[in-house]
Amino acid sequence: MLQRGAHLGLKTFSWIYAGGKFEDPIDGRKYRNLLPYGRVRTRPNALSPSTLSLERHRALWVYLNECTDFFTSKNKMLHLAPEYCYIKRFKAMSNLEYITGDLDSPWADHHFDVHSIPFEEDSFDILMANHLMEHVEDDYKVLEEFHRVLKPGGWGILQVPIDWNNPNTEEDPSVTDPSERERLYWQSDHVRLYGYENYPDRLRGAGFEVEIVDMQNLLGEDRYNRYCLGEERWVFVVKKN
Repeated sequence: MLQRGAHLGLKTFSWIYAGGKFEDPIDGRKYRNLLPYGRVRTRPNALSPSTLSLERHRALWVYLNECTDFFTSKNKMLHLAPEYCYIKRFKAMSNLEYITGDLDSPWADHHFDVHSIPFEEDSFDILMANHLMEHVEDDYKVLEEFHRVLKPGGWGILQVPIDWNNPNTEEDPSVTDPSERERLYWQSDHVRLYGYENYPDRLRGAGFEVEIVDMQNLLGEDRYNRYCLGEERWVFVVKKN
């Protein structure tokens, strides 16, 4: 309800932000400014009024559109912790058998714990789970589950918050105080903060082949800044051989 209300309200007043400097690639609307977003680390020009997309959502949309056949080939997809800006658009795609899952989100088709995904081995061509891994108790187990349910030749996108100043992942199960978690891991419900070297190593440890796509190099600086991709420069793509 909060997301629906926010979306309706922002769409109603989005004309206030209209301009030509920035563009939301998901719907093509243009703005003079986007909205700031974030509590501990407030980011300017982060939230698009029309789609409620953040930097990671816009980056992934561009990646899917320009680097894959996602919008044309027939595929079966599992989307975990599905984002509002994608759900209706992905459901409307005739080429995509689209299945969503979450622990308790009302947007999801299925409700389950990602430590034990209730689908058979080799079920999906595509898996997407963005900013989920920093919330789960045992990310090694969850990655094993992701690998299990993907078909051989299948691929996925697994974005997480990353501290680009630290190669190592910081985590301590004894830290349970929300304010301390917020200080250490950037959000009160995060249980770890991934390091830039350790995160791809964990993906490989689960059996994935990992491709790290540099969106700034792909798009060029002008388009990268126009789409307001901010810190979402790197897209982590995994493949199951």
